[in-house]
Amino acid sequence: MSDTPPADSPTPLAATSEAELFYLAQHPECYPAALVHAATQELQRRGLVPTETPARRRPPLPPALPEMPVALRLVRAVFWPTRSHWATPVLLNLNLLVFLLMVLTGVSMVHPGGAALVAWGSNYSPLTLPGQPWRLLTSCFVHSGPGHLLLNASSLLLLGTLAEPLLGGRRLLLAYLVCGVGGSLASLAWHTGGVNSVGASGSIFGLYGVQLALLLTQALPLERRERLTMLFFLLYFLVSSVAGSTDAHIDHAAHAGGLLTGLLLGGLYAAGFLRQRRQRT
Repeated sequence: MSDTPPADSPTPLAATSEAELFYLAQHPECYPAALVHAATQELQRRGLVPTETPARRRPPLPPALPEMPVALRLVRAVFWPTRSHWATPVLLNLNLLVFLLMVLTGVSMVHPGGAALVAWGSNYSPLTLPGQPWRLLTSCFVHSGPGHLLLNASSLLLLGTLAEPLLGGRRLLLAYLVCGVGGSLASLAWHTGGVNSVGASGSIFGLYGVQLALLLTQALPLERRERLTMLFFLLYFLVSSVAGSTDAHIDHAAHAGGLLTGLLLGGLYAAGFLRQRRQRT
């Protein structure tokens, strides 16, 4: 039923001029809705506008903010923690921060000396187990040069980006720390003549182990193609990391210890995931 008044029926604005009526109808955002409606009715009664009520004009949208440069967006995605992806940036930033602080306090950026590494928490045999076991962990955040740091940081970024959506931030952080300690212990056990070891390699190889265990046990809710693709990439990067570790100063024992610890921890994670899936079904 139309609410348009008959042509001979006066409206509350019958004495209002056409210019005023048009102004009211064209600026509905500035006046009460009842007043705008009355002006429209009067214009319709005079036959000056169609009987359909004109649509209310939307207020103009605020100007769009300038788009963030691609390079800045990339840096933010890598280093800025978010609610769903926080553990990987935090670990990455900690490794970078420790190296930056070392350099700012006078440690050589290219070739840090052994004494400087010990001062910053390396896994040093004469000190670690006799009375400073915290070195088992702090050594996982200390690096012996920019090349060493870049290699481990890129591996951590790759593995963390793959693992964190599957494990969650807390499990990933725990895996990094536990596998790092496992690698440090293996290094001390293997190098009976003494060792002064640094780097996140034990933790990184541990992340390989955790993900391999989860994929091999089929504990993750992944399709077969997804699981095989991830397994292929992990094995490829793992073999590439081992094959590229030809430097005599590389601590292979820490790598092996971290990998073994990761496989064991991944098995525990897998058991928990499988138990949760059984409870849901």
